[in-house]
Amino acid sequence: MPIIASAVSPSMSRGQRITKPAVRSEAGIVVAQSRCAAEIGARVLKSGGHAVDAAVATAFALGVVEPWMSGIGGGGAGLVHDAASGTVAAFDFGGRSPATLDPRDFELVPGIDSDLFGWPAVKGNINTVGAKAVVAPTEPAGLALMHRRFGRARWADLVAPAVALAREGLEVDWHAMLVIATAIADLARDPGAGARFLRNGVPPQPPGPTAATPSLKLPMPDLARTLATIASDGAEALYRGPLARSIADDIRAMGGYLDAADLAAVAPVERTPLAIPYRGHAIHVLPELNGGPTLAVAYADLQRRMAKAPAAIDGATFSAYATALRAGWRHRFEVMGDAGERTAPTSTTHLAVVDRDGNIVTLTQTLLSLFGSRIVLPGTGILMNNGINWFDPRAGGPNSLAPARCVLANYAPAIMTGAGGAIGIGGCGGRRILPAVFQLLALVADFGLDLDRALHQPRVDVSGLGPVVADRRLGDAAIAVLAQAFDDVVVGEPAVLSNPFTVASGVRRAGGINEGATEPGHPWSDAVSEDMVA
Repeated sequence: MPIIASAVSPSMSRGQRITKPAVRSEAGIVVAQSRCAAEIGARVLKSGGHAVDAAVATAFALGVVEPWMSGIGGGGAGLVHDAASGTVAAFDFGGRSPATLDPRDFELVPGIDSDLFGWPAVKGNINTVGAKAVVAPTEPAGLALMHRRFGRARWADLVAPAVALAREGLEVDWHAMLVIATAIADLARDPGAGARFLRNGVPPQPPGPTAATPSLKLPMPDLARTLATIASDGAEALYRGPLARSIADDIRAMGGYLDAADLAAVAPVERTPLAIPYRGHAIHVLPELNGGPTLAVAYADLQRRMAKAPAAIDGATFSAYATALRAGWRHRFEVMGDAGERTAPTSTTHLAVVDRDGNIVTLTQTLLSLFGSRIVLPGTGILMNNGINWFDPRAGGPNSLAPARCVLANYAPAIMTGAGGAIGIGGCGGRRILPAVFQLLALVADFGLDLDRALHQPRVDVSGLGPVVADRRLGDAAIAVLAQAFDDVVVGEPAVLSNPFTVASGVRRAGGINEGATEPGHPWSDAVSEDMVA
């Protein structure tokens, strides 16, 4: 048996147990990585909104209250399950590199980058930080497309809560302070980001519980003005007209490639989802350049190896899951690109909605790295993505950096339909999203788990061809079985920051009852039903 490495801090308690019970109701439910944003979506449902309406309102709010993860400077993807017809629609609003990008500017230097994917290092880190790392933001256009297709509430009413939140400001608590501290050096280099997130050059410290002022907020009046324009004029305002010119002028002044033509070319699309058969269920994912095709390969491999569902949730089961995931990653690296090791926190957020009629939305949106490119544009107050980091800076590969090229993303929102109802699920965590979604849906299909039990079940992470990371809570026996099957097993456990097993969340509709659940250890994520809000 090989030596098993441990990534668990020796200072951490081994006896602590964290739970977060699922929410169940006949009413609609919103799950998000901020309770504040989930409550906004739940109010939309309570007022009669469709699941897509609630998702749009929640998504815009998340960009304000969890700004390091997503926002109008990023992109994403989503799926919608229409309860009446039983069909699933897929919406792709991934990014594209600027048309004038010059790959020769990205000079390779010795070493490995310190960000997400372990690419060869680029001189000045210009593929991860700063204006050259930016691709056109697509999130507002994607949300608008989903709203045109399914929404029934007024667009302006759905964006309005985010406007109010930006004016009021992000409330700083210990979690916000911790996240800001991880990026302090880069944030301090950009005048806009430093002014937005730092105070006297350091992360803002929330007041103590007995302070006269009970809260500390970081207002975003410039972002509020931009959101107000999007509310009144529609998402198109970001891609043509004064806002678009301001974005392009700021990026160009900062040395980036993005211009008005790139913004005008943004065109999210509705795609026919890829339906993956698995043990009598259909798992619907987005096709093409995201995590969906990799999931399809993994599920097919698992069913070839295990024609019948496993008998128990044990080491043998997780060994089979890990083997199937390895097959998926081999295919991804050979055909789609995106090799390398993840070493830093990713900037992604996931939300899921089920309304009282059983319509389901699963939506993932992202800035890619934590705080994206770590620049806040002076003209619009937008924190921009660093989508160029999705590309391999080496020439000649399937995912190499090139102008006007679609990014290869790792998000994998999914909807599973079949016996036992419908589930919308996804996660945050870069390449670690794929193994989390794979296992959670397999656990439900193989063992009949509800979301509550599935999300409290320890998992393994197989986010590439490197080590298999086993949650220590699986127990010694299960970890020993994994160690017999794989040469490189690392023991870890969920953490508040850089969770090695992904912050996953989902909703379910079964027998007329809705369920919403999220990662137990995340301090902000929550499920909120419409009957829980005023």
